[in-house]
Amino acid sequence: MSSSTPAGAVFFDVDGTLVPGTSTSLFLAGFLGHREELAKAEDAYAAGAMDNRQVSELDAAGWAGVSEDQISGWLDGLPLVTGIQETVDWCRRNGLAPVLATLAWSPVGGYLTGRFGFHTSCGPQLATAEGRFTGEVARHFDEHDKRDFALVQARELGLDLRSCGAVGDSRSDLPLFAAVGLSVAFNPTAGARAAATVAVDDGDLRSVLPVLNGLLTAGR
Repeated sequence: MSSSTPAGAVFFDVDGTLVPGTSTSLFLAGFLGHREELAKAEDAYAAGAMDNRQVSELDAAGWAGVSEDQISGWLDGLPLVTGIQETVDWCRRNGLAPVLATLAWSPVGGYLTGRFGFHTSCGPQLATAEGRFTGEVARHFDEHDKRDFALVQARELGLDLRSCGAVGDSRSDLPLFAAVGLSVAFNPTAGARAAATVAVDDGDLRSVLPVLNGLLTAGR
């Protein structure tokens, strides 16, 4: 392994994981004016009654006419779990690339990547024209795309996905949990808890670090 090749990578979910008890879409929908409608749709997704495409199209419609510049200001108030910066820093010190693997809209992933120093991020994309959102989805992105994104990132980093870890909490993390070598269900739903290597219930993201340390010992 060259000095530029990390020992592994850790893929972090956003909604319900880094953002506890809610989703970034719901948070932003409070500013956009369609929070109640979106909450019902997200509950339907969690129950398997709606797919990701349907929820995304409903949510995107509420963004029509909003300026791209407004979003980062709103995101400054995003409710976040304690310990994100310290966890990202720990990963980097230990040669683990911290990556955001999320179904949150791409402006959210970009914001969190810049704020905390994640390696990169993924997510669905909203259509824009002349600096404003059009209300349409430019690119859909579901739980299987999340797994495939992680696979591509691992390959680009010179890693096997089985030597990587994932931290998530719900349905959208299950395909990725099945693909990585170490999956951590953080404050999870029952389904994610059952699918993960280990479950951690805590209000501080740093509580996953003793588990992620297993990626380092496994690589030695």
